[in-house]
Amino acid sequence: MALLQRRVIGLVQRMLASSGGGCGAPSREEEHAVAPVTANGGGGGAALREAKLKRGTVSVEEDAGRSPAAGATPLLFTAIFVSVALNVALAHLLHRYAPSHPAASPDQQRDTCVQPGTSRGGEHGAAAPVGELKYRSASAPSTGKPAVTPDSVINLDHGDPTMFEAFWRETGDAAEIVIPGWQTMSYFSDVSNVCWFLEPGFDQQVRRLHRTVGNAAVDGYHVLVGTGSTQLFMAALYALSPPNAGEPMSVVSTAPYYSSYPAVTDFLRSGLFRWGGDANSFEGESYIELVCSPNNPDGAIREAALSSDAGKAVHDLAYYWPQYTPITRRADHDIMLFTVSKSTGHAGTRIGWALVKDREVARRMTKFVELNTIGVSKDSQLRAAKVLKAVSDGYDVDNEEDDEYSSSGARRHRLFDFGRRKMVERWSMLRAAAAASGIFSLPEETTGHCNFGDETAANNPAFAWLRCDREDVEDCAGFLRGHKILTRCGSQFGADRRYVRVSMLDRDDAFDFFVRRLASLK
Repeated sequence: MALLQRRVIGLVQRMLASSGGGCGAPSREEEHAVAPVTANGGGGGAALREAKLKRGTVSVEEDAGRSPAAGATPLLFTAIFVSVALNVALAHLLHRYAPSHPAASPDQQRDTCVQPGTSRGGEHGAAAPVGELKYRSASAPSTGKPAVTPDSVINLDHGDPTMFEAFWRETGDAAEIVIPGWQTMSYFSDVSNVCWFLEPGFDQQVRRLHRTVGNAAVDGYHVLVGTGSTQLFMAALYALSPPNAGEPMSVVSTAPYYSSYPAVTDFLRSGLFRWGGDANSFEGESYIELVCSPNNPDGAIREAALSSDAGKAVHDLAYYWPQYTPITRRADHDIMLFTVSKSTGHAGTRIGWALVKDREVARRMTKFVELNTIGVSKDSQLRAAKVLKAVSDGYDVDNEEDDEYSSSGARRHRLFDFGRRKMVERWSMLRAAAAASGIFSLPEETTGHCNFGDETAANNPAFAWLRCDREDVEDCAGFLRGHKILTRCGSQFGADRRYVRVSMLDRDDAFDFFVRRLASLK
């Protein structure tokens, strides 16, 4: 700042020296004319006036009656001129230093704000040097992965459900929510509930949606909320493992199994449970079997492979929704896990829920979440409740002939219809691309009667279990990586490396580039 001040003063002095009469700096004759004025006060008055002059506070009244020499500029106008000159000089220097930061595009200007009052350390509101202006995101949220181009690496490793963005953009304010600053401040939601941090509105909408779809029983079940279904999966392992067992409980699943099951199970090296591998090769009586249906990665409909009085089962039904598979029955297992990530596409909300029959198991699962995160974000629960409500509202029956519209005449927004159309279209495109390439194969398409839509529907999984049949390719993920396509290797699912899992849920542009690129591989 000192450097800036010196530059401003120097610039003003140069401007004053180079200006002529009129509104410019005083001439030599004018400077001599001003001198007697400053001395006329006599004694202390002269010193006071000199101080006032230096501060630019000489008033019009004090100057009244004086007759400066011809051509002299009144001190008031001199002060005004100096003030204007300082502002002009400052603007000049700001313009001069601005190129040290890239110019913002209109979108960037809307999404960012200049924070000149933020110090390097961001404390005490100290002003930063002009050459170090801070740019910080204002209120615009992230949009996830960037748009792709023909030369982009297509990342279909993760099941990021951005396919649903197009649907939610069309729903207007149906799923929007405003949370007042005073709301959701307490740890507690309902102290009479086993899951004391569960928001009643979220509980209500979970039960309503399952009754609407018919994919899971809710009467007689406890609803538990978690930060995604992964936290509830860990809570179930904690709740089902005997606390005083001599050795950890074995956790198993039929291969190919979800790649995160082994990693999450063994991450903390718990003494309560440990990964036991493929359920089909497990020998023993005590176990926790993870049943994912429809299965991640291959979309198969699964039942428990093991049966034992000492064995327990956790059913992961994250994909048991009409956009992915026919709803053939109302599931009524002891523990069932769901998530908004794959049901509605709101992965970033980080909300999952469990339907649990046994109260003691529900209590122990709740205790795990309490110890792990002291509850679950109420803000996320409220948003998830509004989202689930919007989904159910789209399928409310109003006894109208044309049930595409609500009783108010507004067009219904039906998530599962949108999702099924998308998945049917994408699976058709993928099968055509695999056939055009001639070196890839996919599981056979299966169908069933969907009770939700009262129609025969195909199974269109959220992931494609793709196999590379070219003889010289033993690592399909590596082969596709060489062509800028990222997938997840089959070995992570307990299967052969010739297989890969491909997400079917990315945005349209990424998926379109993927199928065109896949079709070109020979």
